[in-house]
Amino acid sequence: MENVVSEPKAAFLGAIPALASLDIQRSVEFFCEVLGFSRVHAAQGEYGIVANGPVEIHFWACSEPHIAANTSCRVRVTGIESLYASCQAAGVVHPMAPLGSRPWGTTEFGIVDPDGNLVTFFQRAAA
Repeated sequence: MENVVSEPKAAFLGAIPALASLDIQRSVEFFCEVLGFSRVHAAQGEYGIVANGPVEIHFWACSEPHIAANTSCRVRVTGIESLYASCQAAGVVHPMAPLGSRPWGTTEFGIVDPDGNLVTFFQRAAA
């Protein structure tokens, strides 16, 4: 009988959204200035990364506006009311995605970044 070594089962540890960006520097600045992220990397025409605590968002250079305008991601947060107030004051809340409770057990709202990416922030309802 052969000595068979089995591989450990894969475990998913996280996910990082990568959004289309027509201007990497502008995307990084928006997420830093408006949403409180920190710049990790910004190479114009190539790739960008911002982070806020354990959350990272990456940006890949794209030259087609319709791609970014049809892209989205969801970011889990706490203190959603405070974040919403900040985004409202900055004028970035999507008019069709105001703060509200959803039937799937979250409170959420959406913003649109300068390239048209929809970013939905959500907080899970207390169990």
